[in-house]
Amino acid sequence: MNKPIASVSLDLDNLWSYQRTHGDPGWKERRSYLPALMPPLLDLLDELSCRITFFVIGADAAIPDNVPWLRMITARGHEVGNHSFHHECWLQSYSRDQIITDISMAENAIVAATGERPLGFRGPGFSWSPGLLEVLAERGYLYDASTLPTYIGPLARAYFLATARLSAEQRRRRRELFGSFRDGMRPVGAYRWQLPSGRALVEIPVTTIPVVKTPFHMSYLIYLSRFSRGLMRGYLRAALALCRQAGVNPSFLLHPLDVLGAEHAPELMFFPGMDLPARDKRAIVREVIGVLAEHFTLVPMSSHAAQAVAQERLAVLEPRAQRVEAAG
Repeated sequence: MNKPIASVSLDLDNLWSYQRTHGDPGWKERRSYLPALMPPLLDLLDELSCRITFFVIGADAAIPDNVPWLRMITARGHEVGNHSFHHECWLQSYSRDQIITDISMAENAIVAATGERPLGFRGPGFSWSPGLLEVLAERGYLYDASTLPTYIGPLARAYFLATARLSAEQRRRRRELFGSFRDGMRPVGAYRWQLPSGRALVEIPVTTIPVVKTPFHMSYLIYLSRFSRGLMRGYLRAALALCRQAGVNPSFLLHPLDVLGAEHAPELMFFPGMDLPARDKRAIVREVIGVLAEHFTLVPMSSHAAQAVAQERLAVLEPRAQRVEAAG
């Protein structure tokens, strides 16, 4: 019997992008941990026979020193997605012209660095807007992957803001970070946005547990593992069982800090789980991906989106505008 599919993706947030989001002025140096990240990560994925989607930041792709590391993504059989150019988590406040500029700049830089045009987009910090979806549809994107259907987004934002060094203006810009309580009301599996223009766009959320809507992406599992590996295993298996029961094809998310330790980025000790060494984190990733592969055939995001379109039984939602203010 064929297993259902699940997609795996990684948001390739670089050292400087975490620093910027956290309010560290040192972000302007555009420091990178790609040399420490890419070889062991790609070797691990090869070991697991897992091909995934890397959502690449356009500003990173535009830096010549990063190109050899980003070119490894497609050379090793993975695919790329667009993670915006500037990685600003207040993307939902952009005007239409700002969105077009950001998306096109990122596209051009990613194509030049990797040789592949993105088919999908994920907003930084799960930021999105109806205007963004329209631009993606106009530009021929296959899918968006910017939503996280959970009720605990405001709690995650509160924790982040409590640990960040931000001015009042910076906090205002980040007040939609990780979404709102109503995001938990959206489906946990793929659905179709019906846009005001008449266009449509597939949405593949970062999957949360059906009904309860709590996350089970890799960073969350690593956080649980600090209390108990057994708790983490039980939580993951329960999440996957509920997805199978509900007929949900999961979209599973990783971040670079799921495989890097403080020895690689001591500036990011504020991030949960950075007290674990890289060796331990990679063992957890190896175990988790193995469990996913027991229950699902693992594919990149474009394959997930293509299957969702082919099934033609997607729920249809109309995007509602979030709170928007002009970007400064």
